[in-house]
Amino acid sequence: MKPLRIGNFSGFYGDRSDALREMLTGGEVDVLTGDYLAELTMLILARDRLKDPSAGYARTFPRRLEDCLGLAHERGVRIVTNAGGLNPAGLAGEIRRLADRLGIPVRVAHVEGDDLTAAYPGTLAAHAYLGGFGIAECLRAGADVVVTGRVTDAALVTGPAAAHFGWRPDDHDRLAGAVAAGHVLECGTQATGGNYAFFAEGDVRRPGFPLAEIHADGSSVITKHPGTGGFVDVGTVTAQLLYETGGARYAGPDVTARLDTVRLVQEGPDRVRIEGVRGEAPPPTLKVGLNRLGGFRNEVVFVLTGLDIEAKAALVREQLADALAKSPPSEVRWELVRTDRADADTEETASALLRLVVRDPDQQVVGRALSGAAVELALASYPGFHVLAPPGKGSPYGVFEDVYVPHVGAPHVATTHEPAADVDTGQGPAAPASVSHVAVLHDGRRVPIPPPRQTRPLAVVPDPPLPEPLPPGPARRAPIGLVVGARSGDKGGNANVGVWARSEDAWRWLAHTLTADTFRRLIPESRDLPVTRHLLPNLRAVNFVVEGILGAGVAAQARFDPQAKALGEWLRSRHLDIPEALL
Repeated sequence: MKPLRIGNFSGFYGDRSDALREMLTGGEVDVLTGDYLAELTMLILARDRLKDPSAGYARTFPRRLEDCLGLAHERGVRIVTNAGGLNPAGLAGEIRRLADRLGIPVRVAHVEGDDLTAAYPGTLAAHAYLGGFGIAECLRAGADVVVTGRVTDAALVTGPAAAHFGWRPDDHDRLAGAVAAGHVLECGTQATGGNYAFFAEGDVRRPGFPLAEIHADGSSVITKHPGTGGFVDVGTVTAQLLYETGGARYAGPDVTARLDTVRLVQEGPDRVRIEGVRGEAPPPTLKVGLNRLGGFRNEVVFVLTGLDIEAKAALVREQLADALAKSPPSEVRWELVRTDRADADTEETASALLRLVVRDPDQQVVGRALSGAAVELALASYPGFHVLAPPGKGSPYGVFEDVYVPHVGAPHVATTHEPAADVDTGQGPAAPASVSHVAVLHDGRRVPIPPPRQTRPLAVVPDPPLPEPLPPGPARRAPIGLVVGARSGDKGGNANVGVWARSEDAWRWLAHTLTADTFRRLIPESRDLPVTRHLLPNLRAVNFVVEGILGAGVAAQARFDPQAKALGEWLRSRHLDIPEALL
């Protein structure tokens, strides 16, 4: 059977506006997917909905579609997107009105049932991560455009593949293969050289968007349209497979994919085959992302230039202590960033930054009282006093957490792999809410999507045996990024850092050298936090999960890099003794 060619035209809300047309005109494609949702995006859309109940979806998507809907219809390309956000029915209605205005006979369907906000008082948005079978139902019924709310990112690929090949919910290996392909596609150009550790090995000034040739057995080839920028190789695909994952079991609502079974083969220029992926029944619960307002925050960044940096910072902290004591915020965080260097030839490189962040449920506490106290220091503090920007009145910040609810009516299949009672599966307790996954077809019919017939609780996969260590030899102190790549990302308050080697010898060194304890030493922020290392020998990779490093999630802006996007690059810049044979 001919493979199904599924492309991506959006990896986030704000991605390149011309990508949809580029993917439609650049080569053969059957389905195009657009991923718009992230934890922070759901909070942004929730705040939009507070102002306008008819909002809650990605408003840029209809504008993008207006230019390309006719072209997609002419070429028979179907479009699947989660741009519906908190209001998939609203976006589906707008697309129908757009099609009517343009005179294009397009059938639009949507998927709903993920919205559990009413079950969680005090949240702005509470949405379950649905699977791909609602999408599949819409496509089987003839939809040209399918709009969803909160589905897993990979569901945008598993749904079309299941519809095209007739996969059933218990086709776990096939579904797992599609999940792997979907996870590679979901972030767009991150699979084609964007944000890639070894970016200098290709022209990544304007990477093309990726596509996957999905086969009936679930295997796939990751590639891109001819002539587009960037590149696809085992490294770019490995990096994306490790992005925002944890251990060997990558759980979803349709299937748990075993990342430790993934095999990657460079089939040719810009062509990487994903094969051998095994799947297991999904967990008995669905993840629900909760977004709520956490309070208000304010920030002042003082610029300290030249000599006596530490003393200048101490003076500012003493001067503001009284202001903070009069009405103390619930959280006060000072951070001195030593970006200065001695005998600098520019003022910027002679300067350090002292960052003050305050948080409190009361906007007044972090607002004018603090701002006024900081401004009043302008002529009464350290020499060279100035700030990067005037402090404001305090802005709201969000908090993300996840809970888990049962699949309605899904039986639990006990296996010998059941975790012991004291094993933390990462699933969390099931909450008292239920999900009604529904496909709303283009003709208005509502089709309930049944839960999986089998479920399987997650259990930790024991670490595989380590490879043989390298023989002793001369070593040199150097950045580890000379021999390994890394990609990092966020999941709620946790971060993951996937690190991979590009040769068998480098893998032997990596597996023995970069332990969890070594990671903590190289990344001091993590020293008092739980750090778990997972080995993935097929990918020649180790994946670290650092719990709590991001506080209450990206919207809380708890650290300098709130989404841990550069945590992997920081790690690559740290020095270890590296065998000279690898350098």
